[in-house]
Amino acid sequence: MKILDFLNEKAISADLNSEDKKGVIQELTGLLVKAGELKPRMKDTVVKILLNREALGSTGIGQGVAIPHGKSEYVEELVGAFGVSKKGINFDSLDGELAYIFFLLLAPIESSGPHLKALARISKLLKDKYFRDSLKSAENEKALLKIIKEEDQRRA
Repeated sequence: MKILDFLNEKAISADLNSEDKKGVIQELTGLLVKAGELKPRMKDTVVKILLNREALGSTGIGQGVAIPHGKSEYVEELVGAFGVSKKGINFDSLDGELAYIFFLLLAPIESSGPHLKALARISKLLKDKYFRDSLKSAENEKALLKIIKEEDQRRA
């Protein structure tokens, strides 16, 4: 599975403005709405689903990375949004560090295979410090997409 199998190219931000966990989740969910993956009226419910998942345990996996995820009846297949925060956000990460790189995943209720494969793929790719640093220093969305595409192909 490649990241671009589920990441909507229109749901990418090189400069998230949020100051906290809830704000980042709202902002990333907003990218899915803007990209046409969710209807605007679904946004608040999806944010609530993601925040409820966070209440079970932080999806801040450490090394500046967070992968908020959840399941919703509003999607028919796995969809994702991606963003980078230049200033970093306290995401209650496992290592206590700020998170800068965010992959948001939303899967259908009955699905588990693609959802778990995507989490594994993202986690594996983001173990690479060079890849993380490249994402953090990207100037814009176009540059982010290029970096992700190259890494997807390099680690096919």
